[in-house]
Amino acid sequence: MKFLDLAKVYIRSGGGGSGCTSFRREKYIEYGGPDGGDGGRGGNVVAEAVEGLNTLIDFRYQQHFFAKNGVPGMGKQRTGADGDDIVLRVPVGTEILDEDEETVIADMTEVGQRVILARGGNGGFGNLHFKTSTNQAPRRANAGQPGVERTLWLRLKLIADVGLLGLPNAGKSTFLAASSNARPKIADYPFTTLHPNLGVVGIDNAEFVVADIPGLIAGAHEGRGIGDRFLGHVERCSVLLHLVDGTAEDVAADYTTIITELEAYGGDLARKPRITALNKIDALDDDERAERRAALETASGGPVLLMSGVSKEGLSEVLRACRAEIRQDRLRQRRAEEPEPDAWRP
Repeated sequence: MKFLDLAKVYIRSGGGGSGCTSFRREKYIEYGGPDGGDGGRGGNVVAEAVEGLNTLIDFRYQQHFFAKNGVPGMGKQRTGADGDDIVLRVPVGTEILDEDEETVIADMTEVGQRVILARGGNGGFGNLHFKTSTNQAPRRANAGQPGVERTLWLRLKLIADVGLLGLPNAGKSTFLAASSNARPKIADYPFTTLHPNLGVVGIDNAEFVVADIPGLIAGAHEGRGIGDRFLGHVERCSVLLHLVDGTAEDVAADYTTIITELEAYGGDLARKPRITALNKIDALDDDERAERRAALETASGGPVLLMSGVSKEGLSEVLRACRAEIRQDRLRQRRAEEPEPDAWRP
């Protein structure tokens, strides 16, 4: 399934049904009178957050969502039926924005959350509604209210516990593949990762979700590269794991490049808890490890972990450091491994 995190949709709620102008006329009944019913209410356009979705690809093939109109009223005091609502099923973590792409209408953060995006029009009154002691045969009825038409943007921000940051080819996808069952594309050229990837990581009988986004480069906040388009996917993370390529010529400069882009992006992203790890140490000897770790600690002003996604050296320590920063209520208990069934015997 192709990943899509931004979609434009056009919605319209249903219009209300018109009221009816009708009079009762029956044989052998002396007194008649108005009996026109009211029109039905138009359908609403509703957004609902559901499980099992992690992309907005469905909205690439359908962008128009129109709710049903209310049925007009009828004689014999019959009220028209209400129009059916139409529901937009979106992944958890979807932001619904107005046409200006800045005004947030709703933030769908929980499964089952429902928001009315466009309310249907009320049905019109029939002439029975206007009957009074001085106007016992009204010949007027209201038209139903029109529906609401809007253009909206849907922007998905994946809900993960740990977000991976780093320059292209820092080893983020390798780390995700080594620590989870996710199988992102891995290659030796920049921007191998074009779309965010999610993986469920298990450590110490607990599970949490890790999000891998395309690498950032210098000037990303000005539109260079593609990684800045996906920084929103790590905005909701509890902790950021910053991977630095240990084989780079200047690890401190690489670290500073990413931090500068986070600060330029704005929001709370740069102030989130952050863990720094020197990756690809399987390609370094002991002296090179110590030298580059010291340089990175000086640049970051904090401890630096050593790890390798290829040899899995130091991988458990990095995962435990991430787990310690995640709130306990966001952790999920790891499923106990089911015992293998006994061999068949006649």
